[in-house]
Amino acid sequence: MRNSEECAERAGPFITRLTWHLEEGGTAVWESRAARKRGTLAVRPPGAVESRAQRAGPATLDRLRRLNGVAAGSFTVGGALFALGAALAQFGAERPTSTSATIYFIGGVFFTLGGYASLVQAINAPRRESTAGALTTHHFRWWSYEPGRIDWLSTFVLFAGTLVFGVNLLDSFLQGLTRQQLNRLVWAPDMIGCLLFLISGHLAIAEICHGRPCIHRRSLGWWIVAVNQVGSVLFMVSAVAAFTRPETGSEVSVGVANWGTLTGALCFAVAGVLQAFERP
Repeated sequence: MRNSEECAERAGPFITRLTWHLEEGGTAVWESRAARKRGTLAVRPPGAVESRAQRAGPATLDRLRRLNGVAAGSFTVGGALFALGAALAQFGAERPTSTSATIYFIGGVFFTLGGYASLVQAINAPRRESTAGALTTHHFRWWSYEPGRIDWLSTFVLFAGTLVFGVNLLDSFLQGLTRQQLNRLVWAPDMIGCLLFLISGHLAIAEICHGRPCIHRRSLGWWIVAVNQVGSVLFMVSAVAAFTRPETGSEVSVGVANWGTLTGALCFAVAGVLQAFERP
């Protein structure tokens, strides 16, 4: 197949959608998210008006379905636990702070599991055959290094963000920290984790919108990444408000920090529920 027969759409250096002519006639369209989440590409036979979905093999679809279920369930539970922890911190003044910290930590474990399951799903996404309208799959892998793929990079940054959040959540159990130590050990990892979540969400939006602003009201995938990104923004607002002022030893705004965490976590929980339906 000649390169001139391909039409690639990009988000920066990343190819997010590729259209090419088949040797037997007709066209095939590969989209990064559709292949990764649903194991499909669109094929239009010669003379046909509409395209039909060409699916990967049953074993591949089952693999994607299970990984998606783990990720969706983990983000739903993790988001719900974070929202519960924030609600207790805001309204349960009589409860010890360790209660919220424990709930946050358990929620963080689920977030990390969801982030890793998303990465493994991207690693094992079916690949297109260059001269045919079909998808192929390699043997199952737990890890790969493919920064040239936007889906891999987005999920890897997300997973890294959950690990950094884990540092923040562990350090929150420490007692007797000075104001400087609180900002260095608790607040700084929180900010870095939020930033990584925002970067991951930006890449996910670029993937589904092919590098340009878009609103796809009928696209479940678009709603998932949009709701997740709103949650990431709210987490960042919460992190900024949680900064401990060196001169007073108090947070910028405890209420904003708690409400930002609560509403942001609910966004991730809702997106997790929606993600359960974006499957093969």
